[in-house]
Amino acid sequence: MSLEKLFHLKENHTDAKTEILAGITTFMTMAYILAVNPSILSATGMDSGAIFTATALASMLATLLMVIFANYPFVLAPGMGLNAYFAYTVVLQMGYSWQTALAAVFIEGIIFIILSLTNVREAIFNAIPMNLKHAVSVGIGIFIAFIGMQNAKIVVDSATLVSLYSFKGSVAAGTFSSEGITVLLALLGILITGVLLIKKVKGNILWGILITWFLGIACQLTGLYQVNPELGCYSLLPDFSGGISVPSLAPTLMQLDFKGILTLDFFVVMFAFLFVDLFDTLGTLIGVASKADMLDENGKLPKIRGALLADAVGTSIGAVLGTSTTTTFVESASGVAEGGRTGLTAVTAAILFGLSLFLSPIFLAIPSFATAPALVIVGFLMMTSITRIDFEDYTEAIPAYIAIIAMPFMYSISEGIAMGVISYVIVNLIAGNASKKRISPLMYALALLFVVKYIML
Repeated sequence: MSLEKLFHLKENHTDAKTEILAGITTFMTMAYILAVNPSILSATGMDSGAIFTATALASMLATLLMVIFANYPFVLAPGMGLNAYFAYTVVLQMGYSWQTALAAVFIEGIIFIILSLTNVREAIFNAIPMNLKHAVSVGIGIFIAFIGMQNAKIVVDSATLVSLYSFKGSVAAGTFSSEGITVLLALLGILITGVLLIKKVKGNILWGILITWFLGIACQLTGLYQVNPELGCYSLLPDFSGGISVPSLAPTLMQLDFKGILTLDFFVVMFAFLFVDLFDTLGTLIGVASKADMLDENGKLPKIRGALLADAVGTSIGAVLGTSTTTTFVESASGVAEGGRTGLTAVTAAILFGLSLFLSPIFLAIPSFATAPALVIVGFLMMTSITRIDFEDYTEAIPAYIAIIAMPFMYSISEGIAMGVISYVIVNLIAGNASKKRISPLMYALALLFVVKYIML
């Protein structure tokens, strides 16, 4: 069967060459997830090699599902923000095992599948005020930027809770050549990635990671950077001593733990995964599709049910493999900008994710100080949603603001969502705007549920 029959290229005003180049572009802009995801999730104690394999496989399989269900040029991978929520909130803060967190992701995927086959998802989407949806994106952006700066040790613990890394102190302690130099490289990497973004360089985030890493390698080879495992400063050179092979998936495959899933806390965790995944996916699909002129005359995406289903099934598959929520990447817009209009773009990216499995020594050697700039810049991109919040209406703006600041200050995405929902309902009730705003019964139910959660904590 020809590519034309499979992907309807002429009908979508494109050709095979354009689609393949668009697929390569999309992969380049989001391949950073192969380095960043193992870096974040391994903080839970998960095996970084297995996470790498799970990330590549989940991305490939979910993207192929997008092609089968919708023939769209959208590429999927474990989502930024959700991986941070998985590691830093659910596991490290709330105390759940990573196996239980994977179970929450799996169940969230199953619920998302059911919602994707019905009209319930529209009811949920419509129940949450638009300003709160934008606030969630902003809050996650600040949160993951904070995590990036912590991972790079730019921000460290102190008597004031957090403070800037002390270069003078590292020189005095004799740790500058191992730890201090990496903090400088991370700061430089943020600036480099920012300039690449300004210059609209294709794959700017991936290039930012690679340039920062290569500068680190240069420092190691010239003796400016010294390996010190006690400080978490390891060799920056890829280890090909074991040959080219795919890291075993065994440490994370089918490691889901369903014990304790009937607790209120577990429900809140699962709902937070579902909430962020649902709105992130819908927002990404509509945003990217509008850039590609794929929306119909009513502003709707014709095959959105198939696209949402691919996202939902991909999430459950990813959990079984051993990674956090798989979602449609906004970086798909880069391929669309290159002319990608059909599933051939997505197939190309999926093949490249499959090939990347054999390059694990390279991706796993990339240190956290090199992936930190990616987190900071992705945080910036997510924070741009703040311009869509209506700051003229204080009954909208104040709950949005509370949701935003709660995420980094409480070190939890779900706390931000809960605070946002509760404050929105209370502020509008007291201000006498509840009937005018037509706050949905679902919002009242969510607010009550979150209040009960805090009472029972």
